Amino acid sequence: MTKFADIKVKTDDQLVAQLGELKREAFNLRFQAATSQLEKPARVKEVRRDIARIKTLQSERARASDTN
Repeated sequence: MTKFADIKVKTDDQLVAQLGELKREAFNLRFQAATSQLEKPARVKEVRRDIARIKTLQSERARASDTN
């Protein structure tokens, strides 16, 4: 699980790259769950929340740059 403080110090490009990796991982985890090969079911929840954290930070940064 990624802490919000760790995500907050990353650049926008790093966030986009990490978001892509997490989406790919979520896709693979869904397939593993469908075929009953999922080793860590809790990882699905962690990945989903990490994606939400990144998207939240991206929207906050976008909103902050629009007001400036």
